[in-house]
Amino acid sequence: MFESATEKAPARTSLTGPDDPPVYEFHNPHGTAPLMLICDHASRLIPAAMNNLGLDDWVFDRHVAYDIGAANVAKRLANRLNAPLMLAGYSRLLIDCNRQPGDPQSIPEVSDGIAIPGNQGLSEEEQEARAEAFHWPYHHAITNAMAHLWRIGPPPLLFSVHSFTPTLNGEDRYWDIGVLWNRDPRLAVPLIGKLRSHEGLHVGDNEPYSGLDLAYSIDLHAGAGGLPNCAVEIRQDHVETEDEAERWAGLLGDALAEIMAMDNLHRVERF
Repeated sequence: MFESATEKAPARTSLTGPDDPPVYEFHNPHGTAPLMLICDHASRLIPAAMNNLGLDDWVFDRHVAYDIGAANVAKRLANRLNAPLMLAGYSRLLIDCNRQPGDPQSIPEVSDGIAIPGNQGLSEEEQEARAEAFHWPYHHAITNAMAHLWRIGPPPLLFSVHSFTPTLNGEDRYWDIGVLWNRDPRLAVPLIGKLRSHEGLHVGDNEPYSGLDLAYSIDLHAGAGGLPNCAVEIRQDHVETEDEAERWAGLLGDALAEIMAMDNLHRVERF
């Protein structure tokens, strides 16, 4: 039987201590739906010894540190669909699990105008150490979980849950939710249609970000293998309460349940 990746997650690395949490959390590890959920920016935590990267505590309540509300929605969605969910265990300010290591934005020196002292002038060895400690264990766990789903059932779908700040760089963003996708339309296009059927819901197609520009995790774990995939971005001021998180889990859960029942969706197809 497949073991919970939480049990196998490294409790300590060269950059964490005995009281720090694991580098990823595997929620509902025995879920059997042919659907893998991921949440790259689930956490705002920093290992204790890294002294908040030199930042004040208030920064970690903001969108620069994590995707506010995303983990809550993702867990409710996993429970609703009986799907496994992998969540990154540390803040995107430490290393962004949705970017290729080596990308200058993987370990940002500045985020939304906030300078990050602990990320300034890192050597290549220091950057590699962060990737080895936090980035790769999370992604290896997703790979193993996806492989398990495929071994016990049809080719699985990959669905990534994010949230976005309503205002960025002085510009307001009016979407309630955006569906991000790269080349494979099989999951994204019907999801956009189902969400737009709800009156008054502003649904972005590759907005406020585009999967054509940034789709690292969904490309790595699904696109490269020809598996259906997409990501969603939900406005953060729409998922601040438990009731709001439950509402979005319901909207997405109903739509995904219908989509997963579509003929010929669970198959390998490259675009």
